[in-house]
Amino acid sequence: MNIYPRNILPVKNVRRFIVIFYIVGVLGFIIPYSREIFKIITPLALILNIYLLAIYHKDFGIKDIFVFIFVLVVGFIIEVLGVKTGLIFGSYSYGDSLGFKLFDTPVIIGINWLFLVYTSTSVAEYLKFKKSIVIIIAPLLMLLYDFVLEQVAPQMDMWSWYESLIPLKNYLAWYIMGLGFVMLFKVYKIDTKNPVSTLLFVCQFVFFVFLTFFLN
Repeated sequence: MNIYPRNILPVKNVRRFIVIFYIVGVLGFIIPYSREIFKIITPLALILNIYLLAIYHKDFGIKDIFVFIFVLVVGFIIEVLGVKTGLIFGSYSYGDSLGFKLFDTPVIIGINWLFLVYTSTSVAEYLKFKKSIVIIIAPLLMLLYDFVLEQVAPQMDMWSWYESLIPLKNYLAWYIMGLGFVMLFKVYKIDTKNPVSTLLFVCQFVFFVFLTFFLN
């Protein structure tokens, strides 16, 4: 079966599209007149990311599907508990730019957890770390990603904190969750060698770095 763009476009063209996509995204957010539009389409961008990962993933066996659904569902449930109790990450609430909410939590946030676990693991493996080191490095990459994202999330109407400072337990919870999910990937031997995953992680990270300078 031909799946667009896999089997139709060369991977290098897809990679070029990803880079251009994020450049346009940066411009869309830093230009005041287009910022609100780009906030609205943020969920579509996240869906596009996971779609590209999915079509280039090598094997959708039962164990892969189980692990992906587990990360997605558990990630969402923990976020719901975090919003409702404030005990996991601290006291925060979600804005409107991440789309439809269930229990005051964007449904797409589970997809974002899956995206980050997959791509951060892929990056760590791309850097040729040993399996035991990948389990440590991949959550650290997720933690670094979160640290940068936290600087612009309120301006992008993703979420906001009730405290004046982001609590340390937010970052601790991120690392522990990331560690658990990456270990699950390794236990079930999920193959994250994906021709677009590393680029997607890097582009999204750089995207938030740029916005940190322009939106703060």
